[in-house]
Amino acid sequence: MPSIADLLKTTVDQGASDLHIAVGTAPQIRMRGTLVPLSFPLLTPSDTQGLCYSVITDLQKKKFEETHELDFSFSQKGISRFRGNLYYDRGSVAGAFRVIPHNIPSVDTLGLPASVKDIIKSPRGLVLVTGPTGSGKTTTLAAMVDAINTTRHEHIITVEDPIEYVFAHKGCLVNQREIGQDSFSFAEALRHILREDPDVVLVGEIRDMETMEAALTIAETGHLTFGTLHTNSAVQTISRIIDIFPSNQQPAVRSSLSLSLVAVLSQTLIPRINGAGRVLAAELMIPNAAIKNLIRENKIHQIYSQLQLGQEKYGMQTLNQALASLANKRIISEEDAYSRSSDIEELRQTMSSGLTSKTGIDGPGVITAKGESFLEGSNVKDIGGIGSNMGVQGMPSRSSSFPSQGRKKDDDEPFEGIDFTKL
Repeated sequence: MPSIADLLKTTVDQGASDLHIAVGTAPQIRMRGTLVPLSFPLLTPSDTQGLCYSVITDLQKKKFEETHELDFSFSQKGISRFRGNLYYDRGSVAGAFRVIPHNIPSVDTLGLPASVKDIIKSPRGLVLVTGPTGSGKTTTLAAMVDAINTTRHEHIITVEDPIEYVFAHKGCLVNQREIGQDSFSFAEALRHILREDPDVVLVGEIRDMETMEAALTIAETGHLTFGTLHTNSAVQTISRIIDIFPSNQQPAVRSSLSLSLVAVLSQTLIPRINGAGRVLAAELMIPNAAIKNLIRENKIHQIYSQLQLGQEKYGMQTLNQALASLANKRIISEEDAYSRSSDIEELRQTMSSGLTSKTGIDGPGVITAKGESFLEGSNVKDIGGIGSNMGVQGMPSRSSSFPSQGRKKDDDEPFEGIDFTKL
């Protein structure tokens, strides 16, 4: 039976985004969005417990056995950084481990709408990045925050559960607080954050009314505030924020949101038509006067029409416009475009118009996704095969004609292999 270090190294070498450990199956890795079993015997309960417990401390083990849930992050020397989640599956320990590279990708490499560069120049307000699990929200936020860290001289505070990307002090002073280790909860951390003299605040996940209320307050008081929600569109995001609050508070929340909201970026990852990984498709709403007024007057259902009209003047785009552009450029298939759309007829009409939106994706030669990674499409380097003892069932072997990426020895030094977008 391999060690957890061997399995994590295999995950990274294969360009996969996640490693899954569970009883009754071989270890599995997620490649290009699909789970693929490794060539190992089926795991027993003692196997999974031994593998999962080998990367946590005694204190974390005690907490896990008390609560039956554990979120944590760790670095594996010479390999990469990882986010882990342990849970019980029919009485046995199971785990999911996601790769988080030490290197933070730049905004330019992610295929985001061009207007995102202007959004991160905002001095204050609320910026929300939304999407389903595994759509790259954390990486997008990390790229935005790192751009601020590089170009400004301010104080950035992040509140995360757990800490994923680690930011160095560049132009900014960056403090990262982990729930459970540095604070008891998001709400508790945000309640005191204004006394810590921040300029930029990142909230890892807005889960409840108290956290949303705190995020709105921080944004209203002159701070640039970033957060994530598990919503699939800009309109759904606005509705979710308002619906979190009791009905008697909603008018005040709509007013506050209309004043403080800077942008909503809703994204998803879609397989490339050439099989070289996945590409990002994003819907972007930048509230103009009309949208702000619609939010205040509770005419949320009319916001989508403003998104459709705001592409040229304001840099906005709907998800259908992004999907049509990617399909018309032959970056994704029409079938995949239709499967991601909530209005297929509108998408069909948009595709027929020949639209190519300004998403930062221009076909061959741009940054491509491999698993969850972004690599140069015209100059991709292989990141190593699984090897004779760690084959992937049903997967073609990778060419050995490409040189492997170098790795640095120190635990916290950058791992140069891949940049994942999935968190």
